[in-house]
Amino acid sequence: MNTIICGLQWGDEGKGKIVDYLTETADVIARGQGGNNAGHTVIANNQKYILHLVPSGILWEGKTCIIGNGVVMDPTGLCKEITNLEEVGIPVTTDKLLISDRAHIVLPYHRELDAAREAALGRNKIGTTKRGIGPTYADKANRNGLRLADMLDEEVARELIEIRLADANQTLAKHDLPTFTTQQVWESVAPAIERLRPHVTNTIPTLHKAWKDGKIILFGGAQGSFLGVDFGT
Repeated sequence: MNTIICGLQWGDEGKGKIVDYLTETADVIARGQGGNNAGHTVIANNQKYILHLVPSGILWEGKTCIIGNGVVMDPTGLCKEITNLEEVGIPVTTDKLLISDRAHIVLPYHRELDAAREAALGRNKIGTTKRGIGPTYADKANRNGLRLADMLDEEVARELIEIRLADANQTLAKHDLPTFTTQQVWESVAPAIERLRPHVTNTIPTLHKAWKDGKIILFGGAQGSFLGVDFGT
């Protein structure tokens, strides 16, 4: 059985609390889209947890949490989140958290491109959180983004970063925003990539097997429907 939790407004509908409640009877908790520009706040055992990328099922024992291929993932932000959980006694092992190797990566220049886009819009700016989510999704659609699998090979990652920076730096310079070198970008994320490497896998077979085995899969939505590209305002 599959259950999908989604917000029907602009977010902040309490999705995380519902996901946490339904996790008790679920086997797999999957996050399918969005980034770390929003989050779930869950209070369990008198402890407050603020989660951005990690599914709230991580607070339960014996559950498998999946960050799926539709998520745009800030590797440094995810590592901080994992560290925060471990510091309060929540283990984040490879049995508990799997990350799709097809998830696209938010890199430092995406955040600056977010600021550039807002500056260009002037009075009509969207009001983003400037976490680089929109530009990362744009790169995904333009087929010039980097996936987590690309980042596992330094040579491949550097080559792809250099190609993307040729255009990104032109845009940033035009708005008097910081530009980047390939070395800067790589060094900013390399430690996080290594930290996450054991969790990275092709999550599709995992989900298919769980479904065929009759497991209960809970899909947690990351944003409100009205923020969506297709059905949003």
